Amino acid sequence: MSEPIKIGITCHPSAGGSGIMATELGIALAERGYEVHFVTSETPFRLTEFHKNIFCHTVSVVSYPLFRNPPASLALASKISEVAEEFDIKLWHVHYAIPNAACAIMARDMLPPDKKFKIITTLHGTDITLVGADPSFFRITKYAMEHSCAVTAVSQWLSEETEREFDLKKPVHTVYNFLDESKFALHSPEHCTLSHNGKKIIMHISNFRPVKRVTDIVRAFNKIREKVDAKLIMVGDGPERMSAVGVAKQLGITEDITYLGTYQNIEHILPCADLVFQPSEHESFGLTHLEAMLCEVPVLGTNSGGVKEVVDHGETGYLTDVGDIDAMAQYAVDILSDDTLSKQMGEKGRKRALEQFNKEKIIDQYEALYHSLM
Repeated sequence: MSEPIKIGITCHPSAGGSGIMATELGIALAERGYEVHFVTSETPFRLTEFHKNIFCHTVSVVSYPLFRNPPASLALASKISEVAEEFDIKLWHVHYAIPNAACAIMARDMLPPDKKFKIITTLHGTDITLVGADPSFFRITKYAMEHSCAVTAVSQWLSEETEREFDLKKPVHTVYNFLDESKFALHSPEHCTLSHNGKKIIMHISNFRPVKRVTDIVRAFNKIREKVDAKLIMVGDGPERMSAVGVAKQLGITEDITYLGTYQNIEHILPCADLVFQPSEHESFGLTHLEAMLCEVPVLGTNSGGVKEVVDHGETGYLTDVGDIDAMAQYAVDILSDDTLSKQMGEKGRKRALEQFNKEKIIDQYEALYHSLM
């Protein structure tokens, strides 16, 4: 093809794995010469600096007394259609089937034949679990995927789960998440700004939704601190934070837990951790696990979803059954009390991250898919 394709991207702009990946993908594509247009409800939170070839278009939702809830999805569809026609965009990459893929399909249908664009939908997991929680979304989710030109998922587990759940007529391509390794420094505790008088640092990073099981972290930490002098750093915010605070008060361990709130540049504090602890009930990939591995920090997670494709159990960290607090505590103690084991796991984690989830390798896969559609 003589020149790069103009690409539109729609994602959730808030702090979360899908928004991070969509933004990093857009930045990487722009660096390769593509003209990238984001259409979102607000500027993606990772898009804090000026980038050549990147344009942001935000959606205005008008509040009208007739509507109990403002029609945000209709406004998004209208904006995508408007931007696509104005800038002659031929390919739109949406992250999440609902509502983003459905909105892109509506936007495409508004355009004249010579202005219609191809649609790629990337699934990040909640697309599927949402249907599990509320079957009323099944039909629209299936429709959105089947009327996309291609569908990708961020793990093999999610691809298989989607094909099984929806009995799709088209395959779901697995394209893993990636990270820009240049942003993630090696483990350097001597430069850590979060040091706590020689205490080991256990870190958890999430949006504190129920699926993250943050109270399991507090209960496991109570057992860990009986054998290891440690501090728990909780990064992020969300509906379950006060539940974690309440359990910590019951156990009398509030002084050993620090809540940092939402932190934009996670790569600045991750290298300070001695262990990253993510006991989620369900993860379609495990982006935080991968970030920790790039920083040579061992990972403690659960044997669920796509995490098994990221963390190599016994090599780059440990995986337990969901809710097995005793096993979690024991594995944490094993890592925190053995510096040799911790160092080996950290080194293997970074090596695996660079080999399996390399940025250029993953962008190549997306780029090949784009050109195959065009």
